[in-house]
Amino acid sequence: MDPLKRRGFLSVAGALGFAGAANAATFGNPDRPQEGKINARLPSSLTDPGPKNPVLQSQFPSFQDPPATDVNGMPLFWASFNNAHKRYQDGGWAREVTREDFALSEDIAGVNMRLSAGGIREMHWHQQAEWAYMIAGNCRITTLDEQGIPSVEDVRAGDVWYFPAGLPHSLQGLGPDGAEFVLAFDNGMSSEFNTLLVTDWIAHTPPEVLAKNFGVPQDVFANIPVDNRWIFQGKIPGDLSMDQKNAGVRAGGQKVVYHLSDSTPVARNGGGQAQVADSRNFPISKTIAATIELVKPGAMREMHWHPNADEWALVLEGQARMTVFNTGPRAQTADFRPGDIWYIKKSLGHYFENTGNTDFKAITIYKSDRFAEVSLSDWLTHIPPEMVAQTLNLPLEVVRRFPSNQPHFMPA
Repeated sequence: MDPLKRRGFLSVAGALGFAGAANAATFGNPDRPQEGKINARLPSSLTDPGPKNPVLQSQFPSFQDPPATDVNGMPLFWASFNNAHKRYQDGGWAREVTREDFALSEDIAGVNMRLSAGGIREMHWHQQAEWAYMIAGNCRITTLDEQGIPSVEDVRAGDVWYFPAGLPHSLQGLGPDGAEFVLAFDNGMSSEFNTLLVTDWIAHTPPEVLAKNFGVPQDVFANIPVDNRWIFQGKIPGDLSMDQKNAGVRAGGQKVVYHLSDSTPVARNGGGQAQVADSRNFPISKTIAATIELVKPGAMREMHWHPNADEWALVLEGQARMTVFNTGPRAQTADFRPGDIWYIKKSLGHYFENTGNTDFKAITIYKSDRFAEVSLSDWLTHIPPEMVAQTLNLPLEVVRRFPSNQPHFMPA
């Protein structure tokens, strides 16, 4: 994708307007019977006298009053950190959404974590790769690569990190107010509460083995923790360069941090912008590709699909609605707000539209070494227009006005 310029989409909408206006009262899906409130004949078929939770109900207007184009049922593609249980410790907290909570999410498990200033996520490693996006604050991360080369770096809001599966690491919040971040693992069953912790291993190894392994007397291990620490309060780290010196950091290691929010957008126009981090600009990230998508009020992320991977996304700011299309036909529309998650299976068509008055911002994540997508309008403008006109029963001059530049975003 190249940086994009706004095209004459409004003129296309105008050209299509006569058809929309003529069919506004009956437009729905092509199946029988049609769905949606427009099909109701008796008022009682629209009422809901049963039990309800008005607060929860109000968050899902598209579930309560779906567009008539929604058809049949689909697995729920909405989840949220907002109703995920928080595990608190002195030093921070975490909550997670895995496949056990969100059946559709086969490839990605997500964790939202907060560390106080000095709060430590204990030294550990995973059987899966870990990708992270810094939401707020500052964090010091450490790791050791396969060649035995250490890394100690500070990350700030908008940065991402990536630790390949099996490589050890630690995380610690910095001053003045610690850090908050989202983690993604490249397996939907991964759990933040089931990691390989250094305290667990030490506590469950015979003391004479520890003594032999580290070349020290057995009695030095008399006061080790017998329960893992997971998250605990530590001292606020000192100067980064001193920690790097003490850890033996040297040249030659792979870069585990990428400044995503500072990167040049791969797509930008009056409707929004997208920034990408994958193995092409962040070489270590072999199993996870990601984007930051920003959509302006009233604008939409164009209709598209991803041919190479499922899409997991976390909403950071604003509100939006999305329709997902599957075979059948099946289509369903849902609403999303900050802290909510969506999951879309590979190759299923979708869009999302900013329905609020402020910018909408989301992280999208894919279990792949690269970000890839197919734009519906780009496809329809790169085959003979007569084919499209005959298929969709549209005037040829209308088809020729479709945007052909993979717009990515359509302005309001």
